[in-house]
Amino acid sequence: MSPSDYLGSEPTLGKSTYQRIRGMILDGTLVPGTRLQEKAFADRLGVSRTPVREAIAQLMSEGLVAKPAGGAPVVNSISLSDIMEILHVRRLLECEATRQAALSGKPLDELLELRSEIKGFLEGPRPDAETHASVDRRLHLALARMAGSGLLTELIENLKTKTIIYDKGSIPDRFEPGCHEHLAIIDAVIARDADAALEAMRVHLTNVREAIILHISQPF
Repeated sequence: MSPSDYLGSEPTLGKSTYQRIRGMILDGTLVPGTRLQEKAFADRLGVSRTPVREAIAQLMSEGLVAKPAGGAPVVNSISLSDIMEILHVRRLLECEATRQAALSGKPLDELLELRSEIKGFLEGPRPDAETHASVDRRLHLALARMAGSGLLTELIENLKTKTIIYDKGSIPDRFEPGCHEHLAIIDAVIARDADAALEAMRVHLTNVREAIILHISQPF
């Protein structure tokens, strides 16, 4: 089951528990190494231990939670080497997905809506980190869906989530360049220019990688 199956509009108790714990991981409320004890989280969220257990199992399958031998599950950490590998694989997958999206001939309504939102970010007040991250995620997944492969979409979604865990908006200088890069990707897909779309995504993910490396080497 993919994360999207747990993020539907009509969540069950298990899904809502998963969404709440997942949200706390992604926004940094639960830092890497936090122990996820079933009873403690059941009491914290006001649910029984069963939905907590199910949520933890799903988060483990996504790589957001790890279970050390003989210990309680903990929030997973993403190292620099991990994120470099993730971004390498994302570039392989998403460049091809974006190329296929440009060739797909599928409706462009969602991309046009995202383009308008991103233009609004640049022309109006800067959005909060959560709003910006949501649009960023929607764009990458929209392109993956346009490519026409459910498996590809699931892989990209999982890798994108791990990138968010590492970043958490800690590279503010990427906001404006990232918006312009997203617009270049969208414009190439709207123009049905597969080569330009692939190159725009390649440039975007390469710049993300370089910004993370620079941030690590010059954190202050």
